[in-house]
Amino acid sequence: MTISVVVLSGGLDSTVCMGVAARSADRLVALTFDYGQRHRVELEHAVAVAAYYRAERLVVELDASQWGGSALTDASVDVPDATEAGSGIPVTYVPARNLIFLSVAMGVAEARDADHVYLGINALDYSGYPDCRPEFVASFATTAALATKRGVEGRPIEICTPLVDLTKAGIVRLGLSVGAPLGLTWSCYRGGSRPCGTCDSCVLRAKGFAEAGVADPAR
Repeated sequence: MTISVVVLSGGLDSTVCMGVAARSADRLVALTFDYGQRHRVELEHAVAVAAYYRAERLVVELDASQWGGSALTDASVDVPDATEAGSGIPVTYVPARNLIFLSVAMGVAEARDADHVYLGINALDYSGYPDCRPEFVASFATTAALATKRGVEGRPIEICTPLVDLTKAGIVRLGLSVGAPLGLTWSCYRGGSRPCGTCDSCVLRAKGFAEAGVADPAR
């Protein structure tokens, strides 16, 4: 039996990853993190996506607001509009988030004897986050193989990043091709009951659907 663990936020990218994983896995584990993010509404969307795929669902609680350092976890730091973004790493970067997420995901995967961990990072149409780069994933995979029983036994868990070289439009097209429920997803960094439409995540999403030539079903 092929088991895959998918880091599922409830967003567009992670949901497309789930769709890709579903094509080859006999069993899916949806791993969601409640880390004190201001856009906690995405957790509700993760529930819906996991249910759509009939995946086992695990929620890990980490209160990243305790250490702060990001507009996504610190209420005193505003999420900027995309037009206000400057150069360098943006304030919406959560310190070491994907490093932490992947560490937990590898633990879950080893406990479930899963062969794959899926992570929806993207190195082209992304927001400048250092933990979304392929060189980070390659380095982490090497470390994880040294730190896990499966790795020592010669059966390392593969980290799959099927979106890493895609534009946001390419991600939309891939999602459509694998039948991912894009209408169930949430992307806005600000949270609330409706997407703001102006943060970096909203703008990238709108750009992706526009360039793919399809309407956003979540709108």
